[in-house]
Amino acid sequence: PFVSPAADPAVISPQDPTLLIGSSLVATCTVSPDFHLKAEDLYWTLNGRRLPAASYAALGPTTLSVALARLNGSKQQSGDNLVCHSRDGGILAGSCLYVGLPPEKPVNITCWSKNMKDLTCKWAPGTEGETFLHTNYTLKYKLRWYGRDNTCQEYHTAGPYSCHIPKDLALFTPYEIWVEASNRLGVAVSDVVMLDILDVVTTDPPSDVHVSRVGDLEDQLSVRWSSPPALKDFLFQAKYQIQYRVEDSSEWKVVDDVGNQTSCRLAGLRPGTVYFVQVRCNPFGIYGSKKAGIWSDWSNPTAASTPRSERAAGGCDPKGGEQNTTLRRELKQFFGWVKKHAYGCSNLGIKLYDQWRVWLQKSHKTRNQVGKEP
Repeated sequence: PFVSPAADPAVISPQDPTLLIGSSLVATCTVSPDFHLKAEDLYWTLNGRRLPAASYAALGPTTLSVALARLNGSKQQSGDNLVCHSRDGGILAGSCLYVGLPPEKPVNITCWSKNMKDLTCKWAPGTEGETFLHTNYTLKYKLRWYGRDNTCQEYHTAGPYSCHIPKDLALFTPYEIWVEASNRLGVAVSDVVMLDILDVVTTDPPSDVHVSRVGDLEDQLSVRWSSPPALKDFLFQAKYQIQYRVEDSSEWKVVDDVGNQTSCRLAGLRPGTVYFVQVRCNPFGIYGSKKAGIWSDWSNPTAASTPRSERAAGGCDPKGGEQNTTLRRELKQFFGWVKKHAYGCSNLGIKLYDQWRVWLQKSHKTRNQVGKEP
């Protein structure tokens, strides 16, 4: 028979429903009379899987229902596909099932400003997080005492729950910032965070990082760098951190006690070893702000190697008797050596005495070689 092109083969009811997890649903498929199909000629699929005939019921000559109990969250945020088919597999009609949870109140809003030129904020989507539905997050902000609500436009710049405000920010005036979450089942609004741009400043990493040897000292490297250029014209203090690792390791060791100096000597290193070194900066006290700053990213790794040890292979320490007779003199030399070599941000560890012994043996070897010359 002739069928009008505008005629739908069948209609599913309800069409594209939104349901809470755990809900039940009875959906019906009613075939158009023009197609001469009966209820017994139909079957259902959910996301491509045929639903059991035991869940069907014929509600009329051309209407077949299906019962779905205790629905789980949607397998895809665009909804689960419930489809009514004819006996030969043809698709007659489809409906999307949106099964999930209303959004939770976003939490843990944190923000930072790169060189006082912008603002980036991150948040978490609530304690549970997953709603199984497409959930839209909107970051809003306004000046605390006046001004209108503004909406952030650049999302996902620092992760899935983040937004970047590139310009037109006021200094010396606090902002109110909050996040709104919405999906098909509701809306949730975070607590309002108040912040001043000057209190959340971070910088570019320190520039011009140089790592070099300290003369012939086998266990030390000198690190020098420049303060972040973008903040040189602003009144601020800075503290720095260094981290370093050997070439064949992924484990970084962090030096915390660098302070505001722009150079540091690393001690206690392995002779003849390549080290990678990085530096980062924390600006604080900008224009008198009393808040702690935010650490910058680490600088790109800079590599340098310590001098190779000249100690002869198979060499041995003096005999025990000789050690006992020289202990007092060597301890006096040891404390003098500590005063000379363990300064700045050197790592004073349990191996310091062993390092000094290597140095002492080298100096003994040098004196012996000089004494043997004709």
